[in-house]
Amino acid sequence: RYCCWLAAPKPGRKAGMFTSSRNRLEEARALLRLAGPLIVNNLSIAGMQFADAVMAGRLGAEALAAVAVGGSVWYLGFTVCLGLLMAISPIAARHYGAGEHALIGRYTRQGLWLALVLGLTIFTLAQTVVQPALEFIRIDDEFRNVTVDYVRAIMFGAPAICAFLALRFTTEGIGFTRPIMFTSLFALVCNVFLNWVFMFGKLGFPAYGAVGTGMASATTMWLMFIALGIYFMRKSVYRPLKIFDHWAPVRMPVLREIFALGMPIAVTITAEAGLFSAVSILVGTRGADITAVHQISINFAATMFMIPLALSSAITIRVGHALGSGNGEAARYSGALGILVCAGFMSVSAAFLLVFRDSVVNLYTNDPSVTAIAISMLLMAAIFQVADGVQIGAAGALRGYKDTRMPMLINIVAYWVIAFPLAYLATVTYRLEPAWTWGGFVAGLSAAAILLTWRYGRVSRGYLET
Repeated sequence: RYCCWLAAPKPGRKAGMFTSSRNRLEEARALLRLAGPLIVNNLSIAGMQFADAVMAGRLGAEALAAVAVGGSVWYLGFTVCLGLLMAISPIAARHYGAGEHALIGRYTRQGLWLALVLGLTIFTLAQTVVQPALEFIRIDDEFRNVTVDYVRAIMFGAPAICAFLALRFTTEGIGFTRPIMFTSLFALVCNVFLNWVFMFGKLGFPAYGAVGTGMASATTMWLMFIALGIYFMRKSVYRPLKIFDHWAPVRMPVLREIFALGMPIAVTITAEAGLFSAVSILVGTRGADITAVHQISINFAATMFMIPLALSSAITIRVGHALGSGNGEAARYSGALGILVCAGFMSVSAAFLLVFRDSVVNLYTNDPSVTAIAISMLLMAAIFQVADGVQIGAAGALRGYKDTRMPMLINIVAYWVIAFPLAYLATVTYRLEPAWTWGGFVAGLSAAAILLTWRYGRVSRGYLET
């Protein structure tokens, strides 16, 4: 209702082109055209995570737990890089909307320098601090060493995936999202095949078990970067950007601009992803069975989240293009409609999970002790999905306005002042049933959804009044 109010004409203002039902439908179609390839991309990434979880589950609860905790450690570092490089998307969208194509190439080149530094940094940290960190928080001895080896293996792909992200957010910012879809589908096939080779010892390779999952993921990251890089060099749509026309040294003013916009995005994303990763690590202190159950719930929720996450990126592009062309009303309407679409999809997802939760659990495991706990946890996971859709849609709209600092503060409060203490109390202090851990997630996501939607209304209104 609030989002509909955002888009409605105010008293005394003539209804504009974005208030008719026909144009609402046209805007929705434009949003979905942009989001479609991004949805395929995100579902492909989720498919890789799903394949990792399912294939590791066939090796036993210890292997699944190692992939769960190790994946959380990897994702924590990855999201910092993702957020910093995500700044390229709204910057590129604004310049594209204004017709300033050559400037986009400048930001892409500097983004590649930033990607190299970020990738090498998290690779180095993984080789040195992961083992003592997991020992310090007392991850279960059953799978701790395998977890460390998994993280060290997957981090070999860090420089490649960061460079891929710099290219991805450039093509996303100009509204040409199909290459992202093609690359991700290619990566999904490669990842599943390489999992089969490295985990189970096929084609003459040793059976590396859970560590093979990390090896497969790292190799796939390099293949993704190479594939998208070749696409950039060969397609005419990128020629006006002049990305590879000349070698460019590091330009600190451009890097500072990317960093200034990207750091709050990185903190915002990491505040949420870090919450789930941190709680996954805490759950790792409760034994392999409960850790495996938590991984099932996280994996399914993350899979469903991929669609509103893609919509969020598309909302950023639509808002950025509209603002770049000087149309504040179109930008406000695009954001409001996008938030509604995100909320609608997650409502459907929650209903699906409630109806088919038994079947969902059976996709991951046949272990009776794991199944019984997982079904109750998925009930809680269904509850928080609607709030999750609203908050990610609002965050995407605000990125289009280059408003990143206040969303960062909102997410820190919602996830680390509200959600994490509640999850910690349930998991560690009182050692309650696993479903109670997810009660903290529900509280944090709901707070974020309300505050970010309020912030969007205020920011977008300001652009109409100037």
